[in-house]
Amino acid sequence: MKALILVGGFGTRLRPLTLSVPKPLVDFANKPMILHQIEALKAIGVTEVVLAINYQPEVMLNFLKEFEKKLGIKITCSQETEPLGTAGPIALARDKLIDGSGEPFFVLNSDVISEYPLKEMVNFHKGHGGEASIMVTKVDEPSKYGVVVMEETTGKVKKFVEKPQIFVGNKINAGIYLLNPSVLNRIELRPTSIEKEVFPKIATENKLYAMVLPGFWMDIGQPKDYITGLRMYLESLRKKSSAKLSTGSHFVGNVLVDESAVIGDGCLIGPDVAIGPGCIIESGVRLSRCTIMRGVRIKKHTCVSNSIIGWHSTVGKWARLENMTILGEDVHLGDEVYSNGGVVLPHKEIKSSILKPEIVM
Repeated sequence: MKALILVGGFGTRLRPLTLSVPKPLVDFANKPMILHQIEALKAIGVTEVVLAINYQPEVMLNFLKEFEKKLGIKITCSQETEPLGTAGPIALARDKLIDGSGEPFFVLNSDVISEYPLKEMVNFHKGHGGEASIMVTKVDEPSKYGVVVMEETTGKVKKFVEKPQIFVGNKINAGIYLLNPSVLNRIELRPTSIEKEVFPKIATENKLYAMVLPGFWMDIGQPKDYITGLRMYLESLRKKSSAKLSTGSHFVGNVLVDESAVIGDGCLIGPDVAIGPGCIIESGVRLSRCTIMRGVRIKKHTCVSNSIIGWHSTVGKWARLENMTILGEDVHLGDEVYSNGGVVLPHKEIKSSILKPEIVM
C-alpha cells in the first residue's frame, strides 16, 4: 500500500518555529509531527509514503533519510511549482501512487494528530465497496467547520454543508482518506479542493463513505491547538502505553520526558508537558501545559505555562513565561524576565519583559 501526506505550505501559523524547519518537522511530543503519521502508516503495512510539498523538499528529504532506514519504508517527494489546493497534489503524484495493484491508497493532512485507526479504516473501506472513505470526527461547535451529513448506520455520505447556521450534524472531515485509484481520474491537475469539488461529486453517486474516528483528534497547525493536541495525545498515551510517561514526586498528571533530559531537585512538572532530548531543567522549576524542545536549558526557579520553548533556547532564573509565549530556536531570555504571550523570533536575546502578547523581531 502507498500513502500521500499533504505537507503543503509555509506553516505561517506556527511561526517562529517554522522559520527554522518546515512545519511537519516541528517536534510534537518529542518527535517530528510527520513521524507520528509515517510510523502509523508503516505499522499497517504501507511500503511507500509520498510527501506532497511546495517548500524546502531537500530539507524534508535529508531529514527523513535516517527514518527511511530506521523504519524500512520508502519516502519520496512530489513537488508543486504552484499551490494546487488539497486535490491538485494528488493528481500531481498520480504516477507515484498507481502501481497497478488496484489497491486503495491513503491521503493524510500533515497537521492532524490522532490515534490513526488505519487498520479499521481499511476494513471499513473493503466492507462498504464504495470508491472513497473519509474519516470524520465529532466536534462541539460544528458551525465553525464544514459538516459531513451521513447515514448513521452505513456511513454513506449524503452531502457537505459549509459552516452551517442551523444544526445539520456534528461530524467534520478529519483529514484522513482512503481512496481507490479510480478517484485519480476525477481530479484535474490544477488548483482544486478535494473537500469542495471532488468529494461532493463522489457523494452524489453514492460512492463516498465516512467512518467516525474513535479517540481524539486535533489539527495542531497553530499554537493554541498544538498545546491542546499535546494534552489529548498524552492522555491517549496514558491509556495505551502509560510506561512511556514519567512518574515520581516531581510529576503531576501526564508528562513525557526524554531519557537524556536532566531534571533538578524540587521541580514540579505537569500536567501536559513534553521535555525533549538533552534538555536541562534546573532546580525549583515549575512547568505546566508546555513543550520544551531539544537542547533547552531552563534555569532555577522559573515558571513556564501554556508555552512552547524552541530548540536550544535558554530561559534565565526566576523568569515567568505564560499565555502562549513561543520562543523560536536559540532564543535567550534573561533572568527575572516576564513574558505574557510574547512570540520571539529565532536567535534573539531578550533582556526586558514582554507585558502584552506581541511579536518580538
